[in-house]
Amino acid sequence: MPMIASADVAAASGQEGAVQTARQLLAGPASGPRAARLVHVRREPARDAVPVPWPCWVPEPLRAALAQQGVTTPWSHQVAAAELARDGQHVVLATGTASGKSLGYQLPALTAVLEGTAAPNARGATVLYLAPTKALAQDQLRAVERFGLPGVRAAVYDGDTPTEERAWIRAHAHLVLSNPDMLHRALLPAHPAWSGFLRALRYVIVDECHAYRGVFGSHVANVLRRLGRICARYGTAPTYLLASATTGEPELTAGRLIGAPVRAVTADGSPRGATEFALWEPPLLEGSGEHGAPTRRSATAETADLLADLVAAGVQTLAFTRSRRGAEAVAMTTRARLAELDADEGTAFAGSVAAYRAGFLPEERRALEADLRAGTLRGVSTTSALELGIDITGVDAVLLAGWPGTRASLRQQAGRAGRRGGEALAVLVARDDPLDTYLVHHPDAVFDAPLEVTATDPENPYVLAPHLAAAAAELPLTEADLPTFGAAAPGVLEALVAGGSLRVRPGGWYWTRKDRAADLADLRGIGGAPVRVVETGTGRLLGTVDPGAAHSAVHAGAVYVHQGVTYLVDDLDLPAAVAHAHRADVDHTTSAREVTEIRVLDQRAGERWGQAALHLGTVEVRTQVVSYLRRRYLTGEVLGEEPLDLPERRLRTTAVWWTAAPELVAGAVSELDVPGAVHAAEHASIGLLPLVATCDRWDIGGVSTALHPDTGRCTSFVYDGYPGGAGFAERGFRDAGRWLRATRDAIACCDCRDGCPSCVQSPKCGNGNEPLDKSGAQRLLDAVLSEAPRA
Repeated sequence: MPMIASADVAAASGQEGAVQTARQLLAGPASGPRAARLVHVRREPARDAVPVPWPCWVPEPLRAALAQQGVTTPWSHQVAAAELARDGQHVVLATGTASGKSLGYQLPALTAVLEGTAAPNARGATVLYLAPTKALAQDQLRAVERFGLPGVRAAVYDGDTPTEERAWIRAHAHLVLSNPDMLHRALLPAHPAWSGFLRALRYVIVDECHAYRGVFGSHVANVLRRLGRICARYGTAPTYLLASATTGEPELTAGRLIGAPVRAVTADGSPRGATEFALWEPPLLEGSGEHGAPTRRSATAETADLLADLVAAGVQTLAFTRSRRGAEAVAMTTRARLAELDADEGTAFAGSVAAYRAGFLPEERRALEADLRAGTLRGVSTTSALELGIDITGVDAVLLAGWPGTRASLRQQAGRAGRRGGEALAVLVARDDPLDTYLVHHPDAVFDAPLEVTATDPENPYVLAPHLAAAAAELPLTEADLPTFGAAAPGVLEALVAGGSLRVRPGGWYWTRKDRAADLADLRGIGGAPVRVVETGTGRLLGTVDPGAAHSAVHAGAVYVHQGVTYLVDDLDLPAAVAHAHRADVDHTTSAREVTEIRVLDQRAGERWGQAALHLGTVEVRTQVVSYLRRRYLTGEVLGEEPLDLPERRLRTTAVWWTAAPELVAGAVSELDVPGAVHAAEHASIGLLPLVATCDRWDIGGVSTALHPDTGRCTSFVYDGYPGGAGFAERGFRDAGRWLRATRDAIACCDCRDGCPSCVQSPKCGNGNEPLDKSGAQRLLDAVLSEAPRA
């Protein structure tokens, strides 16, 4: 049960008092049950502002509008980025959360629009703004409208925009706020209707560009290359302004995204209050896991308890979760805990907590955002939908239910607290996962390690092919276009011609089919029609699931959560791409298990580590979901395993793998223990790859064997879970020493005896997490790493 404070605890006023209250609640008495859970606290000092004068070219109406909003002097990084963009140079502004990055791109963009109003058509310059979420585009529209600039016409153009408004936006808007999905599916295929806008296009703003990673980022990179090609058709070459959280090598990441050199501005001139950052590890629950292994209390349940405490103490708090299901579960559990307090003390806290995630109706999202700003909502559990830049002020604390995947996301989410310049509190609650275990016990890896470089691979043939088809449908492709899409383009075009999608003529490559080429690529998925989740009996559509995740997420017996209501899936009809589910109150979650076989097709790179070796190459993976586990929601206790009969799937992708010579293996573990040792090491290495690659453990998979037929050695594979690869395995290959040493350390620092989900057990293992040898995995990794390079 949470240690819920009574209403009179919230006597402190202002943000500093709220943060102090939150700090006291977290720490609790030294001998209390929570004392051991607070593993580490890091205090990051406040930072002073670096103000600079306005650029001379900023027009007076814009300066006056900013002054009305309380912006009287810009900060150094804002002006540095604006000056570069004004000079026609592509620029990425990569500074911390709440550092005012918006002003860095608003200055040149709105100045150009204001100058363009003097043109005969009052539209001498236009701007395209792209955000990864609808909510962020709406937030930016509100910001522009608050300026009240005369003659500036701004509008959101997304899937929620009414049909009757779209023609007006195409013909009259100066600033169009949209997302890559609409650019891909609506604007580019219909570019003749946008000709007036495109002929005047001066700037393209790519906000929160660090969100474009992996397969999604690779798709967006190709969409932006298509945009550049269409702009050239209308005689324009817009300047790109990109805004990013602090990441590693932002100029290279942004350059890969837009396909052109980019200048980076990283020196942050904004003020920042002190932040207190806590690392929190839920307790082990003995004997509740698979084969009697201990499990940690779930991060979801622990976060819900903390959120209930903070809301009851008057601390406005955001709780970030890794999934829609997690956001709904945290909100549900928090409300239930607070309802108990309300019944005892006559308070009304339960009604001030809500979930916020993608998938809500537009009006639902807008209402939640307004209530959060107004302070009516005191606690919100959310997915990354609220991570990205929305201007939510007055938030005192942030809870993170599990490592968010990258240090950039960690900073971005934690930065949502303290946005009024006051002190802030952030708490990372560890999941029952090897990476989280490692990080809470190695705080230097959280706070002091270099930031990750975003992984993308725009030339992945499986990603590139549909975009070349779409580009040809928009405007015939020519030889001169091919460098825009990279060295892989000629080979991919040959395949498209051979498959009948394109035809070669003297004028170039042409789209030959009647269907829409843009429909071939799903920017946020791996292709194919989404699987619909339909309520049994009523036929009501509850939601959709990516086809690649359907076998694991909506199999028969799976628990599906929609807007706080739980459903049980009755059946999954794969040919019809539909799953039927009925409403059910359950106290468990489900996780699918799969078996995997792997075949090496080619090796692209490799290096020797004495009697061990590291490799990168192409593999064919065959997987089959064979069963699912039912676990108690709050404790993680295993309730049972149920078989499934689903078809095998094949995947051609990129993998990184290490091999060890028989002599090396024999010196580390006995012959009988080798299968368990390498199996445990593989599970842990899957969990730790996100430490060096911008991925989630569910983006990747693994296979291990004491003797693989293609290598002739003890081998452990980790592969990208996307056709052609997503760049994750390649990052693992490049930083294998750090990755595998962290894997070994995560196993060693877990305080279980024989292995648990926090170190070597995997929720996806189709072999029932057998055999596993925790101590053997440590010795085997020590042997493999004995001659590995340190850097």
